[in-house]
Amino acid sequence: MSLTTPSKIRELQIKLYRKAKNEPGFRFYQLYDKVYREDILNHAYRLVRANAGAPGVDGESFEDIESKDLEQWVNGLGEELRNRTYEPQPVRRVMISKAGGGERPLGIPTIRDRVAQTAAKLVLAPIWEAELEPNAYGYRPQKSAQDAIQKVDELLHENGKRKLTGGKDNDRGTPQGGVISPVLANLYMNRLLKGWRQSKRGEQFRAGLVNYADDFVILSRGKAAASLEWTRGVLERLELTLNEKKTSIRNARVERFDFLGYTFGPHYSLRTGQGYIGYSPSKKSVARIKEKVGNLLVPSNVGSWADVSRRLNQILGGWRAYFGCGATAKAYRAVDQHVYDKVRHFLRRRHKVSSHGTRQFPEELVYGPLGVLRLQGPMGARS
Repeated sequence: MSLTTPSKIRELQIKLYRKAKNEPGFRFYQLYDKVYREDILNHAYRLVRANAGAPGVDGESFEDIESKDLEQWVNGLGEELRNRTYEPQPVRRVMISKAGGGERPLGIPTIRDRVAQTAAKLVLAPIWEAELEPNAYGYRPQKSAQDAIQKVDELLHENGKRKLTGGKDNDRGTPQGGVISPVLANLYMNRLLKGWRQSKRGEQFRAGLVNYADDFVILSRGKAAASLEWTRGVLERLELTLNEKKTSIRNARVERFDFLGYTFGPHYSLRTGQGYIGYSPSKKSVARIKEKVGNLLVPSNVGSWADVSRRLNQILGGWRAYFGCGATAKAYRAVDQHVYDKVRHFLRRRHKVSSHGTRQFPEELVYGPLGVLRLQGPMGARS
C-alpha cells in the first residue's frame, strides 16, 4: 500500500499552493468537490490506514471495513460528501497517562471521520501552508521538530538570552488525536506569529519566537516579561488562554527549561567537566522510553524472541531517531542500562533461571547475538 502522493493529487496541491502564495488575497470558492474525488478519498484511506489506531464510537475497525468491501465503503463516504448528507460522529474520549503523573484526554474519531478529515486536509493544507510564518515548525513539509530544536539552540547562543515558554490551553477546540487538529493549531498560532512579525515585536523585545503546533518559546534579551504581557493580550483577543502550568520565565544562562522533549540551558561536558549552554533529552523523555520498554518486556508477553526484539528495536530506533541531536551520552547510557536490565530479567523469567541472569545473559550477548539495538552503538553519543 503506497503512501506516495499520487501525481494527480500532487499536481492539484502544487497549483493550490502557488495560487495562494502568489496571490495572498485570493479566495478559493470551488474546493469542496475536490474533497470527495475518488482518488483523494482512496489516498486518504491509505494514509489513515498506515497510522493504524483504534476504532471510534461506532466500533468499526480497519479489519471490519476490509473484510467486507473497501471500494464500496469509500464510494459510500464519497456519496455522502457529494450529497452533503455526511455528518461526523461523536469522538470517543479516552484518558491516557501523563509522564509527570495524572491523565489527559485523547479524542478518537471514527475511521470514517478520520478519512474525511484527511481528504479535506489533502486539499486545504497546501493553501494554509502558503500563509504560515517561517518560525512555525509543526506538521509542515520540509520542517520538523528537530529544526525547531536547533533554532532554539541557535537563539540561545546569541548574547544574554532570557527565555519565556508557554503553550495555549486546550480545554476546548478540536480533540487531541484528531487528524485535522495539528493543522488547525497551526492556523490559530499563525495569527500570533503574524502579529509578532507585522508589529516588529522581535525588534522591540530583542527576541526570537519558535513555535511548534500549540507550543512555543520566546528567547529575549532582557524583555521576557514584556514579551509575556504582549503574548497574553494577543491570545486573549483570539479567545485562547496560556497554559499557566507550562508558562514560565527563565534565565537560560543559569536555569534550564524543556521544549519538545529536550532540556535547554546549562550543561556540563562528561569528558572535560566544563560548562556550556546546550540541550539534551529531558528527564521526562528518558522516563517515557523506559516506561515503553518496561511495558513491552512483561511476563505476559509470550511472543517469540524474534518478535519481541523486533518490536523493542522499533521502539528504541524511533526514540534515537528523534533524540539524535544535542548532548545524548548521558541519556543513551541510562536507557541502554535500563534496556539491558529489563531484557535480562525478561529472559531470566522466560528461561526459568533462578539467579540474576548476568552470567547467562551478559551485555555482550544481549547487544550482540540477541540483536538488541544499543543506543551508544554505531551512531555514537555526544556529551
